[in-house]
Amino acid sequence: MPTDTPSAPSETPSDTSTGTSADVPADATLPGRPFPLGATPVDGGTNVAVASEIAEGVQVCLLAPDGGERRLDLLEYDAGVWHGFVPGMRAGDRYGFRVQGPYDPSRGLRCNPAKLLLDPYAKAIHGDVAWDQRIFGYSFGKGPDAPDGRDDSDSAPAMPHSVVVDPGFDWTGDTPPGTSYADTVIYEVHVKGFTASHPDIPPELRGSYAGLAHPAAIAHLRRLGVTAVELLPVHQSLTSGFLRERGLVNYWGYDTIGFFAPHAAYSAAARAGRVGGQVDEFKSMVRELHVAGFEVILDVVYNHTVEGNESGPTLCHRGLDNPGYYRLVHDDPRHYYDTTGTGNALNVAHPTTLRMIVDSLRYWVSEMHVDGFRFDLAATLGRGGGGFASTSAFFDLVDQDPVLSQVKLIAEPWDVGQTDSYDLGRFPALWSEWNGRFRDTLRDFGRSVDGTLADLATRMSGSADLYGGSRRRPSASVNFVTAHDGFTLRDLVSFDAKHNEANGEGGRDGSDDNRSWNCGAEGPTDDPEITALRARQSRAFLAAVLLSLGVPMLLGGDEIGRTQGGNNNAYCQDNPTSWFDWEHVDTDLLTFTGGLVALRRAHPALRRRRYLAGARLGEVAWSTPDGEPMTDAYWRDPASRALAVVLDGTAEPDRDAEGVLMVDEDLLIMINGWWEPLDFTLPPPPERPGTAPAAWRVELDTFAGVIWPVEADLRPPGTTLTVGPRSMILLAAPNGHVALRR
Repeated sequence: MPTDTPSAPSETPSDTSTGTSADVPADATLPGRPFPLGATPVDGGTNVAVASEIAEGVQVCLLAPDGGERRLDLLEYDAGVWHGFVPGMRAGDRYGFRVQGPYDPSRGLRCNPAKLLLDPYAKAIHGDVAWDQRIFGYSFGKGPDAPDGRDDSDSAPAMPHSVVVDPGFDWTGDTPPGTSYADTVIYEVHVKGFTASHPDIPPELRGSYAGLAHPAAIAHLRRLGVTAVELLPVHQSLTSGFLRERGLVNYWGYDTIGFFAPHAAYSAAARAGRVGGQVDEFKSMVRELHVAGFEVILDVVYNHTVEGNESGPTLCHRGLDNPGYYRLVHDDPRHYYDTTGTGNALNVAHPTTLRMIVDSLRYWVSEMHVDGFRFDLAATLGRGGGGFASTSAFFDLVDQDPVLSQVKLIAEPWDVGQTDSYDLGRFPALWSEWNGRFRDTLRDFGRSVDGTLADLATRMSGSADLYGGSRRRPSASVNFVTAHDGFTLRDLVSFDAKHNEANGEGGRDGSDDNRSWNCGAEGPTDDPEITALRARQSRAFLAAVLLSLGVPMLLGGDEIGRTQGGNNNAYCQDNPTSWFDWEHVDTDLLTFTGGLVALRRAHPALRRRRYLAGARLGEVAWSTPDGEPMTDAYWRDPASRALAVVLDGTAEPDRDAEGVLMVDEDLLIMINGWWEPLDFTLPPPPERPGTAPAAWRVELDTFAGVIWPVEADLRPPGTTLTVGPRSMILLAAPNGHVALRR
């Protein structure tokens, strides 16, 4: 019979080989080892280890598909870890934990042995949660703060299960692409949204990891030319009660409950009934994407969990060690210190939580072979002592880790509700950052906000003001104009205001600071002038992203004209609102976007690893539309909306992996932010002794929507060229080192 009251930790050494078993309960594990944490299958059984400094006893619960449960005491306790070895427990078995310990909300202690808990280190999670009284550690009638309010209903029938996973996998043929930051083009995409309605992907694979690895999906990525897919969260997540009540789901996946487990709903194998099948399917996806030349970057959420604040459920971390895993209000630990806007924040100052995060990251690199991470609300990870610090323990651990320091690390450099929540430019040397200034400036320039020209030039030159002072390269700046959080590109040029009524919050959710412009009509229109203007605006935005120094990021679906109907917060829309509409692809925009990526790849000068702002005299020349050198007065004039810049393709070029100098043609970029056409006087290319100034040839015109035009005249310096309204032109000239492309 299972024991109902766990035993206290033993005060004697765990080696019982010479002792007596008279005091050992019949339903107890063998001693096992405290590390690694989680469930680790070996010959003859599985080692189980879970961290909790406040527990008075822990049971591992073996769970049968029919609802049966066998409880075994973990009798060994070392350095905050409860552990034991379970003979016969093997891959595919389901399990959970029950914790005996103090329930005292006034001290932030919320242990409850009636609640089955997930393993924080579970490599796979099976099943869904029933959002009712059973999963809450407190009685609804008394509330989360009542000292006598503990709810004793058994949560096991309402809980998903942790699954033991065999780590073996055939990685034959897998080689990480290792793309340099300078050559990287990121494609931010949702696993399900990209494939859910793709006509060339078999129905049983749509919305899955296998679907993303399907040849039809890979063919689109190749046509576009990107080098990395940045996947919206794929850690196991849950949909909370308030969304369920509205018939909605946590589509984006930002309510994590398993930091080591691939989300089961994105697995065709798991949907077909193979328990734990999501792990091998995810690995297969990574392998196939690597073979095709694409890196895999994960959007990860190590700042909070789905358990929320004190009113939330007890699913995992709260029931194991609430003050260890979560930040609590210092003088009132009944409540949670929230820097994420979700109700809780992980306690990165506590060794248990810090170890879990670093172990998780290392697992996804070492065992799942991913190539990097984008950290949601990353400022929270730097708050070990309260305020943000780039020298926090988390950043130091990552910097020193031989595995993590070698992969791509991208920060969303802000969190919420703090005086120092916006930390753009403050992250450590190894890190790149989503450049919110780039996004905001580009959007403002596109809608003709006064005084944005100088800042636009700074952003497109690599944002040296943000990153150069700490000797970080332009690749520290991830440049984007749209991301999952906000309008799509099509909606950015089609809506002045958000339209989020379908989210069930009365349209109040989502940001009001969209910096968008509908071009003359709110939403869809048949007006040919407005639709043409929207197309030109879209092309100009994409060109600015891909012609700027730094790492460009495209929002998945922007290249085909994806719309969310004006919803700028589609986090709960697991339906055609968020899915790619493969039946109505804007083929012209797709062709143009792919051409921009190819144009960037063809010109090393657009991918330099150093700043234009620090270039020596003559390497970069800024001029006004009339061809005169730029003056301070022109830069400062709020009405200035146009400029030209010449890039010397041979001055101090980067070197490739073989040490060969990456010389380029000379380039001329002309930007017209006015709503009327503007004539530019073409400046001369950089002077070179003994050679006559070369002529310019158009390679890109966003107004006309052409890249590498078949017929383009050579234009001598001093002649004029008309740049269309709200558009950009790129020209190239040979320089004796590189011949003009034709």
